[in-house]
Amino acid sequence: MLMPPPPNSSSSILRKSRFSPYLFTLVVFIFFISILRKDLACVFSLQLQLDLAPATEKKREKLAFETGKLEEGCDVFSGSWVRDEVTRPLYDESDCPYIPPQLTCQKHGRPDRSYQYWRWQPYGCNLSRFNASMMLETLRGKRMMFVGDSLNRGQYVSMVCLLHSLISDDAKSMETFGSLTVFTAKEYNMTIEFYWAPFLLESNSDNAVIHRISDRIVRRDSIKKHGRHWKESDIMIFNTYLWWITGSNMKIQQGSFEDEAHDMVELPTKDAYRMAMNSMLRWVRKNMDPKKTRVFFTSMSPSHGKSIDWGDEEGGNCYNQTTLIEDPNYWGSDSKKSIMEVIGEVFSKSKFPITFLNITQLSSYRRDAHTSIYKKQWSPVTPEQLANPVSYADCIHWCMPGVQDTWNELLFTKLFYPH
Repeated sequence: MLMPPPPNSSSSILRKSRFSPYLFTLVVFIFFISILRKDLACVFSLQLQLDLAPATEKKREKLAFETGKLEEGCDVFSGSWVRDEVTRPLYDESDCPYIPPQLTCQKHGRPDRSYQYWRWQPYGCNLSRFNASMMLETLRGKRMMFVGDSLNRGQYVSMVCLLHSLISDDAKSMETFGSLTVFTAKEYNMTIEFYWAPFLLESNSDNAVIHRISDRIVRRDSIKKHGRHWKESDIMIFNTYLWWITGSNMKIQQGSFEDEAHDMVELPTKDAYRMAMNSMLRWVRKNMDPKKTRVFFTSMSPSHGKSIDWGDEEGGNCYNQTTLIEDPNYWGSDSKKSIMEVIGEVFSKSKFPITFLNITQLSSYRRDAHTSIYKKQWSPVTPEQLANPVSYADCIHWCMPGVQDTWNELLFTKLFYPH
């Protein structure tokens, strides 16, 4: 602690040295500057100590299924793709009978397999290799459910393909009941399920087969209709994004779809999406037990519909792309950023622990891995389209095996090693 100078020290110095008033003022000024410097040094030193001192962590409850933690400072979502012809692919397309014909690129004539030989490598640490035996034992007597759109269905099918070879043929089945598809492994008494709900909320696009509707309408606060099918799940994986991208506004209906007299409003898409996220979190909080259940949310899957986005000539897309985007800062269109902001804003307020699977950036580099023209087409391809394959290439969905297997490796890692 700084001690004050002795009483009358200034006047004593003045008498003995016969200083002028100006010199006296200068001495006092220097004296106080020296004190001020010491005080500021103490303040900055204290602040530095506060900045460097380890934060006192509130004791965290162990999450369901947690078995350990990641290496210090490991961000599994930040890294790069590396060529790997030893461990990839994790299964063969022809060995998994559950892949829908819209995702079987080899069967539909894709001439190369290069998209199958890439492994995601986080910076400074390693991604846990998918252990099918460990996952099956973890799911014994349990229910894993994917809820969302066709991209989440692709992740669901990938999970089934990663596991099914360890299950005997007579002890496994896949059945569809309207919006619900169920893969059952009898010897493990477990199911892996997919529920079609592209908005999570009730909408006019809820038919699992006939849902190509351009004028999309979402019903406000209507998650309970779908949610009753999700209860008692042990692991939940949600996604919703693609179907919201219909323009700057989204139509929101207040009443039932069966009620002819209803109120209709239009909200900015960003606000409508926020409404859906809040509804999902409320449902999770009311219906899930954080001590028994794990909830995941998979971020938006990027599309590669405009080659100009990654610096190629205008007019192209994912068609005929066999290499990755090498720019580490590549992000794609700005529409994803506003949605990511909403997710960050809403999830940061959640009291229920939800694990965010940030697959957006890592998947953005993979312009090579979409189904493109190598899939079963919903409608016959016209001669004009055949003459210009870019015009009908699917740059949204992914060939299997491929990128979505990595999503499940990330899911596997964060299920058992969430921190």
